Parts: sequence; C-alpha cells; structure tokens
Amino acid sequence: MNIVLGVAGGIAAYKVCHVVRLLKEQGHSVRVVPTEAALKFVGAPTWEALSGQPVATDVFDHVEEVQHVNVGHSADLVIVAPATADLLARARAGMGNDMLAATLLVATCPVVYVPAMHTQMWQHPATQDNVATLRARGAHVMEPASGRLTGTDSGPGRLPEPADIVEYALSQVEGLPSTALAGTATALADTQVFISAGGTREPLDPVRYLGNRSSGKQGVALAQVALDMGANVTVCAANVANDVLEPIRGRATIVPVETTEELHEQCVAHGEESELIIMAAAVADYRPAEIAEHKMKKSGDEGMTLSLVQNPDILKDLVARFGDTKTIVGFAAETGSDESTPESLAQQKLLRKGCRALVFNSVAQGAVFGDDATSVIVYERDGDDVRERVRASGTKQEVSRVVMESVAQLLPS
Repeated sequence: MNIVLGVAGGIAAYKVCHVVRLLKEQGHSVRVVPTEAALKFVGAPTWEALSGQPVATDVFDHVEEVQHVNVGHSADLVIVAPATADLLARARAGMGNDMLAATLLVATCPVVYVPAMHTQMWQHPATQDNVATLRARGAHVMEPASGRLTGTDSGPGRLPEPADIVEYALSQVEGLPSTALAGTATALADTQVFISAGGTREPLDPVRYLGNRSSGKQGVALAQVALDMGANVTVCAANVANDVLEPIRGRATIVPVETTEELHEQCVAHGEESELIIMAAAVADYRPAEIAEHKMKKSGDEGMTLSLVQNPDILKDLVARFGDTKTIVGFAAETGSDESTPESLAQQKLLRKGCRALVFNSVAQGAVFGDDATSVIVYERDGDDVRERVRASGTKQEVSRVVMESVAQLLPS
C-alpha cells in the first residue's frame, strides 16, 4: 500500500520516525511529506533514510514531476502526524501553500489526522471547530493521548504511541488484508465491555475522606484500546479527573461514582449487559461506620479513633453473579509483605476471588500511581491452578494494548 505520511512542525515529530519504521516493517511504501517547520525538529536526511524515498516540502520542488498533485493522487492512505493546530486550521481552510497542504487537497483516499499540541491549543474552540469540520467532511481524526507534554505541563494533547497510530490509521482503510492490521483492530467488534477506573473515596465528614492514589489512567487507557478494537465500552469512573477522561469522552459511556457502594451498584447494573468486565479501579476495603454531619474539629491534644466497617467485595460478588456467563478480569496492586512476594499475593487473590484472569502490578514505594508508565503480569486461572499469560512494560497505553489482546482471547469464540 502507498502511504503518504505528512509531518507538521511539532516536537512530537521525533516519535513519528518510529511510525515510518512500523509501516515499512509491515511491507508498506511510505513517502514522508514534512512541512518546513517539521524539518527544524527532524531533518530531511532522517526521513529519506527511514522511508527510502525523497523528501519535498515546497510545491516548486521537482516541478517536472508535478509532485504537488501526483503524490496525493497515488496515495492509498494519508496520515498526518503530528497534526498541529496550524496544520488542522490550514487543512480545514483548504489552503495549498506547501507540499503537504497541496497533497491533502488532491487526496481522494482516507486521510487520518493525529493531533499533537499543548492542551489549551487542543481545547481551543477554533481547533475543536476545525476538527469537527474535518470529520464532517469524512476525515478521520484520532483523539490525542493525555499525559506529560513539553515542559512541565500535563494533559490531553500528547501524540499517541506509534503502534497505536499505525493500527488506528490502517483500520480506516476498507478492504485492507487482516495481516496488515496486525489482527487486532476488530478483535472486540461489537463486544460490550465494562471497565472500572480510578479510586473510590469514603467520606469522613463534608471535607475529608479515606481514599487512595489511583489516577484512573490505566482504566482509561484500557478503554481507549478496547474502543480501538471495536468494543462498545462503558467506564465507571471513580473520582477520575476530567483531563484523564478526555481521550474517551464522546466515544465511551462514562458513569461517575465516588464511593465503593456506588461503584458496586453500577457494576451490578451494567454487569448484566456486559460480556467482558475489567475491574481496574482501586477500591476501598473499609468505610467509616458514621459520617460526621459537620467538619470534625480537633479536641485538645487527644488523637482520634475511627470506627470502620467493611465494604462489599465487588469483584467476588460479580464473579458470584456473572462468573458463569461473563469474562471477568480483576486487578491487583500489591506491595508484598514480610512473608509473601507481590506476585504470590496476586496469585492468591486470583484464586480467592475466582475471576477468569487478573492483572498484577507492584506498587511498592508508591510506584505506578499517577505515572504514565507501568509494568504488569497477566495471570489466568484454570480451576485451582494459576498460570502466567503475558508480561508487559511501557506506557500505560502500550501495556493496555498487550493486556486487551490477551484478555480478548479469553472470550468465548
């Protein structure tokens, strides 16, 4: 397949080098068309070496070949990554003031934009209007990832991982052989998937609560991958920040909750209609026996004694209700103990809960919570035995891809 890879002038251009490599490894012909600004981040020799084809940025380059028309005409797919706010605006306006813009004007094949920019640029009404217009015209605009941006800022606007870009882009080409799609783009087609994300909070009074440090990033990343694999996804979000949820907003059904009891109620309500249930939320095991009506005050030099009662075991209850008809996957964030390793505690939890599989990650010294990277082991239960299915390390998006591909294989054929 002939693929044109447009590169706009953003610092994320360096990650697109790996997109070229992945496409070439799958046997595609790749022609890189950068803007002049893009060459300030990654030079023409790099693009030519990776793609094996010449690079042109101006409509007056190689005029005798009429490149500003022929490159777009010969393309089976156009990918623009990163698609900056400026590039999206020029594409929406139909400008043809450089080689990439002209190529977009003449291309009749699927066009995929992969935005990457600062959060405020992405959320600006002008950019959102440009994206909506391009989509209305038939273009495909991939949602940006959420995470660390240039400098100290964090939020939606980060370029998705190269493997995710490739899979999303190739999935937009009708009739493309399944071997070129890496076999995952429709692995969960029309499957009803329920995912819990975040961490529950148990109020002590109108101000304070008992909670944990889960950000919900892993659950949201799992939802993104499930959506890309064709699933219908519901996410029960326990105290997940808006910027974390942004990548799935409008694509998944989001149900906000606060407490463990609220989460339990929604899990039961949505579990009946779901074929795959993934419990990624960090759930409080206990809640205060009483919630103070007013903010609690210090009294002298005395400490405070809290009376706690046990919360329902949501995962175990879901297994009891739906374990015979649904594929249920638990999560275990373990620190280990003096007597047991984190891995052994996770395996014990899998047998104790009775779910089909369990995703384990170590959180010793606060690792993983709120980070963009993680490392997991997926365990599978076979009666009273536990076996390791797969290990994965990398960004939470990359790990989610491995987890979802493994879990999809557990669903009834």
